[in-house]
Amino acid sequence: QTLAQAKATRARDDAQLAAAQVTLRRYETLWKQDSIARQDVDTQAALVQQLAATVASDRASEQAAQLNVSYTRIVAPIAGRIGLRAVDPGNLVSSGGTTGIATITQMDPINVEFAVPQDRVPAVLEAQRAGSLPVTALDRARSQSVGEGVFSTLDNVIDTATGTVRAKARFTNSDGMLFPNQFVNVRLQLGSVAGVLVPVTAVRTGPQGDYVYVIDAEGVAHTRAVTRGLATVDRMLVTKGLDAGERVITEGGDRVKDGARVQQQG
Repeated sequence: QTLAQAKATRARDDAQLAAAQVTLRRYETLWKQDSIARQDVDTQAALVQQLAATVASDRASEQAAQLNVSYTRIVAPIAGRIGLRAVDPGNLVSSGGTTGIATITQMDPINVEFAVPQDRVPAVLEAQRAGSLPVTALDRARSQSVGEGVFSTLDNVIDTATGTVRAKARFTNSDGMLFPNQFVNVRLQLGSVAGVLVPVTAVRTGPQGDYVYVIDAEGVAHTRAVTRGLATVDRMLVTKGLDAGERVITEGGDRVKDGARVQQQG
């Protein structure tokens, strides 16, 4: 209603200004013909200036009213997923409210925070200087990938309580598989190393160092010294001493001796 009144007032004053301008041009013509006094021309010119100022004021009032109307429509500053609304239609809200109307969480892109052990920080920094590091987000059971991202940065302090450094990776999350506050396991790839991946239970430690039991074609177990590399909770990389395709004992190693014949079960 205020905006409509402002528009109507400006339209009225625009019409008055247009009429006053027409009268001023006619007065100027008559003055050149010496048919009217100069004072009448000056008076009309002053009226035109007054009405022009009035129209300018009307435009400012109309713009202010238009701005107030725009405040009645709330536009989100970011794109994302909106949560459950905190107010219902008809509730009174204000700019000073602490709860807001709803919470919007950005989904694409989305950041994943995780912890890096402090003894792995130098390796992470060195790998980061060499290029971008791929990061895989896995579900709670570590059985399914829920997103592929890129390592972003490390925090600047070590958490003395856990001995870790906070890190952050960014995921495009175009499919929406990652959800805000979701728990995921993170796999950070620092580089590529040649080797054979075996279950962690296959690698044993003895007086001479790390070794595995390799089963030959006749089903006989032989001790083989190996060099271990990086490992996860269930897999270990053997960088030396084992060839791809060789069979190793993963369970029951305590009952096996070098040169003993073994029988596969299951």
